[in-house]
Amino acid sequence: MSEKVTGNQPADGTESHDPDFPEAYLSFMRQGWQDTPLPVDPRVEAPNHAKRRAAVSSAFPGETLVIPTGGDKVRANDTEYRFRPGSDFAYLTGDHDPDGVLVLRPNGSGHDATLYTRPRCSRDNDEFFRSRHGELWVGRRHTLAEKSTELGLPTADLTELDAALAELAPGRTRVLRGFDARVDAAVRPYDGPRAEDQPARDRELAISIAELKLVKDEWEIAQLQDAIDATVRGFEDVARVLPADRAVSERLLEGIFALRARHDGNDVGYGSIVGAGEHATILHWVHNHGVTRPGELLLMDMGVENRHLYTADVTRVLPVDGRFTPLQRQVYDIVYASQQAGIEFIKPGVQFKDVQLTCMRVLAEGLHDLGLLPVSVDEAMDEKSTVYRRWTLHGFGHMLGIDVHDCSNARKENYREGALGEGYVLTVEPGLYFQPEDDLVPEELRGIGIRIEDDVLVSATGAVNLSAGLPRRADEVETWLAEQREAGPRLPG
Repeated sequence: MSEKVTGNQPADGTESHDPDFPEAYLSFMRQGWQDTPLPVDPRVEAPNHAKRRAAVSSAFPGETLVIPTGGDKVRANDTEYRFRPGSDFAYLTGDHDPDGVLVLRPNGSGHDATLYTRPRCSRDNDEFFRSRHGELWVGRRHTLAEKSTELGLPTADLTELDAALAELAPGRTRVLRGFDARVDAAVRPYDGPRAEDQPARDRELAISIAELKLVKDEWEIAQLQDAIDATVRGFEDVARVLPADRAVSERLLEGIFALRARHDGNDVGYGSIVGAGEHATILHWVHNHGVTRPGELLLMDMGVENRHLYTADVTRVLPVDGRFTPLQRQVYDIVYASQQAGIEFIKPGVQFKDVQLTCMRVLAEGLHDLGLLPVSVDEAMDEKSTVYRRWTLHGFGHMLGIDVHDCSNARKENYREGALGEGYVLTVEPGLYFQPEDDLVPEELRGIGIRIEDDVLVSATGAVNLSAGLPRRADEVETWLAEQREAGPRLPG
């Protein structure tokens, strides 16, 4: 790795430890460079982003709106995580570069949009070879004109942002806070007689964007399908290297999937959960330092984030040696029946919480059949009891989109306590988890964890399973696993 250092650098992007270069070297570096044009075309999705900006504009007439993406985050000392743009910023602009800020200024009939961004560094100064933002460090950046053409959005130099923010009127400006400390500090909170209202005003901006994201347009659905299709290929890759007769590490399987995610998409959409044996009972098992064992189950909760940042979220459980035991199949079939009931129930107008009750009742009935419920199914389902949740732990699902837990800032009356609408995309992911130290279940059940998760589009006629490319029924899973093993390992291509 080069000596390029990031972290607490001067504002010009130079490094605190840079040597005092001799003038002969500086003079030599400033000459003899060709200018490389970068042809750009308008992105096909740019009109979609413009429509979203227009929708946000109509929600806040006469007010200035400031939406930053955020910057690089330190991973350790002088290295940084790979940058991932802020979801709301990307949703409104399509821009994936760090440090950008979208400003929507009222113009009487709507808003004028300006994207403040770092332009291509000039060869007229030393930035291109001395600064961490320079092209010799990070590659060719767009000029402001190139970016404007590509995104269909007026642009301005990021160096002009401070002056622009200083002009904004307190009480007539809303900011998407928590992404850019520079913006948070520069846009003064309203200091009038109702200064306490400013946090709520800013929160209303986040809520408005979240609720816009509930309904996916055709382009977004295509992006989700793209991410899901890559995820299906990733599960196939893992199944093809999963041995039936010996142990392999969870991290090997995690890495195989990550290879697919980086090749076919942007990255994984979230930390992959690869839980072998009793690790499957830990909902967010991301350590992945265990090993598979023949006779046990393997739970994998993984999703590819595609190159437009839309992510899949899929879970499958595989019998490592290729066949479910009778008890494993019994539990698996309960979870499958719960998921199937939920998917069949979904259509426009049904309440989110009723999908939850539909899935949970099937699980509660299964727990009763296993002899585990201390009360009747009806008593267990009563909101004053819900003792069945000892073994189900979580809800049936969540919204999915440009975030794995999309629309999380939406008001509960429009999400968790609201009705599903056409164009919503959500997961359906019931599960049963019997902890290895749970004395209230028979010993043979302890350490079994099963979750089946699919990504579902709410269409006019009902649910469309976007992740149907992966089988769900126990017998189909066994057949699929055998077929993948027969096909053998492959490289993405």
